[in-house]
Formats: sequence, structure tokens, C-alpha cells
Amino acid sequence: MTDETATAVVLAAGEGRRLKPLTNRRPKPMVPVANRPILEYVVSAIAESGIERIVLVVGYQQERIRNYFGDGDDWDIDIEYVVQEKQLGTAHAVLQAESAVSGPFLVLNGDRLVDSTLVERVRDELETAEEPVLSVTQTDRPSDYGVVTIDGERVIDITEKPERSVSSGIINAGVYGFDPSVFDAIRSTPTEHGELAITTTLERIADGRPIRTVRYRGLWLDVSHLWDLLDVNAAVIDDTSSRDGSYPASVVAPDAAIGEDVTIGSNATVGGNTAIGDNVTIESNAVVSNAVVFADAVIESGAVVRDAIVAENATVGANATIAGELTTIVVDDEVHKDVDLGGIVGDNATVGNGVTVEPGTVLGDGATVDHGISVGGRIEPDAIVRRG
Repeated sequence: MTDETATAVVLAAGEGRRLKPLTNRRPKPMVPVANRPILEYVVSAIAESGIERIVLVVGYQQERIRNYFGDGDDWDIDIEYVVQEKQLGTAHAVLQAESAVSGPFLVLNGDRLVDSTLVERVRDELETAEEPVLSVTQTDRPSDYGVVTIDGERVIDITEKPERSVSSGIINAGVYGFDPSVFDAIRSTPTEHGELAITTTLERIADGRPIRTVRYRGLWLDVSHLWDLLDVNAAVIDDTSSRDGSYPASVVAPDAAIGEDVTIGSNATVGGNTAIGDNVTIESNAVVSNAVVFADAVIESGAVVRDAIVAENATVGANATIAGELTTIVVDDEVHKDVDLGGIVGDNATVGNGVTVEPGTVLGDGATVDHGISVGGRIEPDAIVRRG
């Protein structure tokens, strides 16, 4: 397209409503995976690819992102910011970056983990292509994403979250390559439910000109629902982590990520696929396994926390139990069956001593569950759940 070095535009303005309560106080890209924000993996992949400049499109809870990433020096990359004041879709977010790019650019989602090799391949394709570039990958859940129909290496059709069953497992991998002509294409894209979607723009482009594909089979992780965080956390820990040598193997499993200033009491156990954030306290005889525990949380003595997420500054009381088994969870009127989730404990929430948290429970921010009772379902923020 041009000799200019490509910029990476990263979409990080969204709220992540399906991840509430974890996104009440932080944007979805700042939800931690193996003790690093999701967005940090995206920034690192871009930096490792050799791209030298990122334009971050921010909006909801943007100060969290700005304070963490600053000007990008810690990642040896220049980071600039543009603001999407209202979250009106992915194409609308891309449009906010128009004043910040002058040549070819990549677009990435700030809440999807990919390997730097994919960024490199899209960038390299963009340097020689005369048309937009779309990365594609395969999944066993194609209906959750944009299903892509391909003829050779050219895109024939894109269907966003098809309602009917689909035969193709090829989906939009969420890394794109454009030149500035895409901005005019976005402006001519009709809105759907008040939003401008980049996939709709691509569908319209595909009707009149080719779109080149980059096929990808590497790391591709997406946190669409609360329970996905456990799977993504486990995958990242398995891929990148080694056990903290300051704890014996009998206490901390090899596939666990431990933050700074963590206190682990006598006879406590941190099992596999677990991330323990900074300043967390795990008291004696507690068991934490296949879990994500945010910073400053407390797991008191004898508590069992399995297949669960405990958010920042939350407390799980002594001898309380949160343990997963297959259950049904409803999110935005959509029924999800056979979900293996113990529960979610929101920021600043308190689970009392001896409480049993039923599988699939979501405890809102600041909620309190009184001692010795069983609790289930979705508990509103700041609610107090008492016996009887």
C-alpha cells in the first residue's frame, strides 16, 4: 500500500456488560488474566511484532487504562489515546482514530489475546496488499463470532453471530489491516441498533472489492462470559508461567501465578490453573484451585475456593465453600447450560464464615452474605443476605 510504517489501533473503549460485576469498576480490557490486564497481552504482542506506535481508543473507565499504560515506555512502544465518548460500535470506535493515522494501520480488539506472529503476518500482508486484510481462525463455537466464508484466500461473506447453525468453523480473528479509505467506507455503513459494526463495513467492502485473508491457528483467547475468564487464565498460565520458587511445591502448584506480597498461611494449598493477585492473603488450611483472585482479596482459614473468581478487596470467610459443578446460567436472557462455575464474588463483597455458595452464583460488588447460610443466583450490589 505504502512505505509508511503501520500503526496499530486498539479498541479498548467498551464496557463489557456480560462480565459484570467485574467490569463495574474496570473496563473489560483491564480484567486480569494471570495477574496482567487482558490489554497488556495485546500491547505486548504488538510491541513484539515490531510495530512502534499504538493508538488506543478508550472510553469507559478510561483512566484505568491511561494510568496503567501511560505513554507506552514500559513496553518500548509509543502509545497515544483517542476517545470514543459513546460506545456506538466497533466501526465507530475505529472512526475515532482517523485524525491519528495517516497511512496503513492495523486494528485489534483490546480484549482478545493473540500471538505476535498474527500481528506480524497482518502487518506484512498489509504492506503489499491493495485491499483490506482480515485475519481468520477456526473455533468450535463459530456462532458466537463473525463467521467468514472464503473462496481461496478471498472473503466472500461475513455473518456476525449467525442465528442458524453454520457449517463453517472459520471466524473473524479480530485483527484487521486497512488504509485510510476505510474511514469513508465506515461513514457510508448503515447503523444497526444504533451501532456501527466493523464487520458490516467489511461486508459492504466485500460486495465490491476483494478482502485478503490471513489464516491463523495460534493463540486466540476470548473472554466473552465470566466463566471464560477461568479457561483463558488457565491457558495463559500453562503457556507462560512457572511456579514461584519462594513457595514449596506442596503449597503452590507448578501451574499457578502468584503476585507480589502474597501471604499464604500454614497448610494452605494453591492448586493448578490459579492466579493470585498482589497483596492477597490466603489463611491457614484454605484451598484455592482453578481460580482467579484479584488484588487485596482475603481467603480466610479453612475456606475452599474452586472454579471461582474473587474480585478486588473481597473477603471469603472462614470455612466458606465455593466449588464448581455443571450448572445453568442466564445472561441477558440467554441461557447457558453445562457451565462449570463455582461462583463470582464482586469487588468489596463479603462471604461470611461457613457460607455455602451454590454453583453459578454471582455476588455483586459490596454485597454481604451473613454467616452460615447457603446463597445462590445473582445477588445485587450492596445487598445484605441474611439467614431466613
